[in-house]
Amino acid sequence: MIVVFGGAFNPPTLAHKEIYQLITKNLDVEEFIFLPVSKKYSKSSLIADKHRINMLKILIEDLEKATISKVETEENQFIGTYKSLKKIQNEYKNKEVAFVLGADNLMHLHKWINAENLMKDFKFIVVNRNNQNVHKFIEQNDLLNKYKENFIVLEEFDSFISSSLFRETLDPGYVDEDIYHYIMKNDLYRGGNYE
Repeated sequence: MIVVFGGAFNPPTLAHKEIYQLITKNLDVEEFIFLPVSKKYSKSSLIADKHRINMLKILIEDLEKATISKVETEENQFIGTYKSLKKIQNEYKNKEVAFVLGADNLMHLHKWINAENLMKDFKFIVVNRNNQNVHKFIEQNDLLNKYKENFIVLEEFDSFISSSLFRETLDPGYVDEDIYHYIMKNDLYRGGNYE
């Protein structure tokens, strides 16, 4: 299985590494791809693509099956998750592709662009934070329930760390030590520096 973990990674935290470890421990993963969203798509507080990619490179140094995809950062416009996953699937000769999703994002999946095609064509690995009743939510949502066989729920994730918590506190305990040094060296997340 090719696993794709999309996100802002603004910055990549220890929780992102823990999600990699949880998934590779529990599932048969051939390759684990970190897919950073492009700055063209997102909010102004998102730092430049190059910094987030450089920090991801640091994060995956010791993660055997991990790579980084620039499918979204090299596009001139936001292409959406469905098109990104299709491009990745084509690169991997149509192998099974699964997209990592937090339980909080699952609640909005039915509203995503191309939501039904996403659920029909790809698997979803749902990382359950805060002990939400993911199975019940899937059953109660008609669209999700229709494709419930494509959802893999991993229950045992309980990290409180998030990128936004790091940005608010600049607590070095939330990120890899080398990522923290990179952030300080490049003066990121302080004083509105997003480039």
